[in-house]
Amino acid sequence: MKFLKTPLAAVLCGGIIMGLALGMRHVQGLFMLPMTSARGWGREEFALAIALQNLVWGVAQPFTGMIADRYGSRRVLAGACLLYAAGLYLMAHAATSVELALTGGLLIGMALSGTAFGTVYGALSRIVSPQRRSWALGLAGAVGGVGQFAMVPAAQGLIGSLGWMAALAVIAAALALATPLAVTMDDSAAASAPRAGQSMRQAIREALSHRGFWLLNLGFFACGFQLAFIAGHFPAFLLDRGFSANTGVMALAIVALANVAGTYLCGKLGGVYRRKRLLAYLYCVRSAAMLLFIAMPISTASIYLFSFAMGLTWLGTVPLTSGLVSQLFGVQYISTLFGLVFVGHQLGGFLGVWLGGAVFDATHSYGLVWGASVALGLAAAALHWPIDDRAVAGLQPA
Repeated sequence: MKFLKTPLAAVLCGGIIMGLALGMRHVQGLFMLPMTSARGWGREEFALAIALQNLVWGVAQPFTGMIADRYGSRRVLAGACLLYAAGLYLMAHAATSVELALTGGLLIGMALSGTAFGTVYGALSRIVSPQRRSWALGLAGAVGGVGQFAMVPAAQGLIGSLGWMAALAVIAAALALATPLAVTMDDSAAASAPRAGQSMRQAIREALSHRGFWLLNLGFFACGFQLAFIAGHFPAFLLDRGFSANTGVMALAIVALANVAGTYLCGKLGGVYRRKRLLAYLYCVRSAAMLLFIAMPISTASIYLFSFAMGLTWLGTVPLTSGLVSQLFGVQYISTLFGLVFVGHQLGGFLGVWLGGAVFDATHSYGLVWGASVALGLAAAALHWPIDDRAVAGLQPA
């Protein structure tokens, strides 16, 4: 079919894969209490596995990006879908915390590096023309956001009707069935207008010597910390406060639904306004939302308002950050360079989800981690403002 070779098909199929991959990551918190209760684990043991997942995802992302940049994104996406499916199936049968860490942590972390935005956005940056790149990244993120939204009631319904083990198996089957969609992500012949003769090693060396590259990495740390903490612990936090499980499900659903609009809007705005300033404003809004939420009495209304505010800024950082990397360094090695920036994000994710469990087990409260999330968001805003966002010398505009 001709449609499968069009940029729109790549955007839609890439968004679907990303939605399934990130959707499962988004609902991991729904599995915490049933899994720990059934296996006799503490929250820290579950949190440590998810923290390892974030760390492995971050460490693997640059290498996954190198493979995609050299051999094409289709193979990476297809293989990662199958690996994700295997990881979820084996996670359902993990009998010890070590097995949980190896399956839900190691395998799924590696799979995420090939199914999430690092690979999808890298491929689209090459497939789509520079004039339509912001649109493509925003739309793919919005499609992925719809997938995340749909995953919330789907996962809760599966857990309620079939149990958590069967729910993981069904989601694993969905990832396996999504594998053929990778055929649309053919970026091997895309014209990317790179500098002639630049090797991958030279591109990496150039990026590592750029001050803005490190500021992006440090700022992305805050994003990973905030998102991993909230996705992993927010449902349990609400249960501890006396709210029903359905309230936690609804909160995650609102986050995912608002993320659809927020990601698309951020992608579009990135084509009009300076991305570094949009990122700084976004982090300020996030920190303000968290500070107001924890400072005021918590009610059902405040939970849903907070979830909506967080959703609008949830993954809006990603098309803006990816776009800023391509703006600085071009798109020939975008998957590799974004993967290196993403290491900072996932180091933050590791600490956010692990400290959430460790601090709660030690203090029976998430208060310290909420405070750290607010402070890191403000620090990220300050770090993005001084970034020199001009294309590096000699590079054709991306």
